[in-house]
Amino acid sequence: MPHFFIKSENIEHNKIFINDKENFNHITRSLRARTGEKLLFIDEKQIQYETTIENISKDQIVTVIDKSYPSKRFLDFDLFLAQSPLRSDAQNLLIEKATELGVCGVYPIKTDNCALNNEMIDKKTEKWNKIMYESSKQCERAIIPTCFDRTSLEELLNKNHFDKIIAFCERIATNTIHKSFEQKPVKKSDKVLVIIGPEGGFSEKEFKFFENNPEIEMLTLGDIILRAETAAIVGLGNIIYEYSNNKR
Repeated sequence: MPHFFIKSENIEHNKIFINDKENFNHITRSLRARTGEKLLFIDEKQIQYETTIENISKDQIVTVIDKSYPSKRFLDFDLFLAQSPLRSDAQNLLIEKATELGVCGVYPIKTDNCALNNEMIDKKTEKWNKIMYESSKQCERAIIPTCFDRTSLEELLNKNHFDKIIAFCERIATNTIHKSFEQKPVKKSDKVLVIIGPEGGFSEKEFKFFENNPEIEMLTLGDIILRAETAAIVGLGNIIYEYSNNKR
């Protein structure tokens, strides 16, 4: 069922009124929806609405609410990704999959071996936010994540508090996600930061930064060396799995 984000102010007397240009054009032109068809909406309060189209005029869609309920399409801990932006297609894939996996936000970090310069990262941020928005609609997410402005690891950690910080360092780390969660489990509402390096890997200076900051756990995903976008997807997926197992 097609899924769209709305504001609660669009709801009145058990009906939803769609008159913003983006949703209206998507529903009428891209989907070519017709009266009687079903649409799914979610508002800023994370309430989902299953609806039936009652009327379509030249500038407004009216749907009748058939059912409403709190959305379950979110993690119950806050998962963030800090990663060194990759070249175009790989970065777009990473942003899309991180969104599907439930991250609250992505921090583009400038590393020594980053594939993109500062100007290019800043230029691409708006596009990455758009990918997050579209991916959130496709996988029925309750919350749209954010791609934040470019930052550095030092600045990110100085300005934010995280309950668990994981850096995947394949060539020097020996501890695994499973062992990490046994030693320090993640609790509900914790903030978890995952750090992924560039295609060329972290520099010696960056490894030293991790070693000098004991709150950062250096972990491995196994003996196979993964591409950066693959490492991000596998790492996030394994963290969600370990959290779910510990919660049972």
